[in-house]
Amino acid sequence: MPQYETTRTVPHSPRQMFDLVADVERYPEFLPLCEALSVRSSKERDGKTLLVADMTVGYKAIRETFTSQVLLKADDLAIDVKYLDGPFRYLDNRWTFEPKGESGCEVRFFIDYEFKSRVLGVLMGTMFDRAFRMFAEAFEQRAVKIYGSVPVS
Repeated sequence: MPQYETTRTVPHSPRQMFDLVADVERYPEFLPLCEALSVRSSKERDGKTLLVADMTVGYKAIRETFTSQVLLKADDLAIDVKYLDGPFRYLDNRWTFEPKGESGCEVRFFIDYEFKSRVLGVLMGTMFDRAFRMFAEAFEQRAVKIYGSVPVS
């Protein structure tokens, strides 16, 4: 049952970081291992957006696609991801964005998952662990590219 959690302080507003992470269709442009992502459906209600998306991840000759339900809670500056189908037994992923200083924020990322197949877990597990550790940096670099670099107050 691998899991990874990190909190990073970035020089961007919580809204900017929420918007960046919520833009899931852009993930293949910058996120490690993400080869494709397509949104199957999108529904809005009570200030929340519910997406169902397919993400294809790959490493060398291994490719796996899984389906997730992504709940974008803009008013709460939070994103919850619920696993629906694919190679995992389960996957739980949460993002939160809290103000820090005058213009920065703390980005909290949590993921807990387990592959259905022990073989796939062995083949992909170590690489997934490394990728999740690189996710925070990938999002930070994406934020600098989109919003520029400003010092945290």
